[in-house]
Amino acid sequence: MRKILTVAAIVLGIGSAFGPVLAEGAGIITVTGEGMVSAAPDMASISLGVTTLADTAAEAMAQNNASMQAVMDRLAAAGIEPRDLQTSNLQLQPNWVQDDTMQTPEIRGYTASNMLTARVRDLAILGSVVDAAVKDGANTLNGLSFEQSNPKPAQSQARQSAIKDAAGKATELVTAAGASLGKIVSISENGGYVSPMPMLKAAMDEASVPIASGEIGISAQVTVVFEIVQ
Repeated sequence: MRKILTVAAIVLGIGSAFGPVLAEGAGIITVTGEGMVSAAPDMASISLGVTTLADTAAEAMAQNNASMQAVMDRLAAAGIEPRDLQTSNLQLQPNWVQDDTMQTPEIRGYTASNMLTARVRDLAILGSVVDAAVKDGANTLNGLSFEQSNPKPAQSQARQSAIKDAAGKATELVTAAGASLGKIVSISENGGYVSPMPMLKAAMDEASVPIASGEIGISAQVTVVFEIVQ
């Protein structure tokens, strides 16, 4: 008898260690819940580009460096801190040309390009920041997105809403089947996203850019497993 009790204790211990032990005769239902919270953004990120053309590679790089430095200086004067400026994707490429009169393609000049991402923590100056960058050499605007500096409170609300949504769906399904919803067996988060993220992409050849930040949506998605009480 002692051996039988020992084996039973081991089995129960394994069940507790590796997963929940369901009530006898209970089934489970798995549902996905979603939650969305709207919030006003309090900062923005701008992706600017400087592209220059020249006869030689050295000239293209020199002109690009000068233009990018002028853009960064102007943004600093507009109130953007050094920690909020980051360059990326520096490229130098030959311009290959070939027409019907050529046996082989040849290089006619060089193109240098560099990207700059600027984070604007004061939305009141966002329009003037874009204008300032364009005046000093930024000839492409590759993206403008709005975000929150501290999204955690909104994310927490979205998660709570997602849990309620999952419980509501599960209750509706189980009740329709003539049973009752039991306790939660497990919860897993499937990730969330922020939408919309307003984007602008265009060649910039004039100033006075009108910008509206609107609202962003912060969502959460969870998968919840419930017991079904028969």
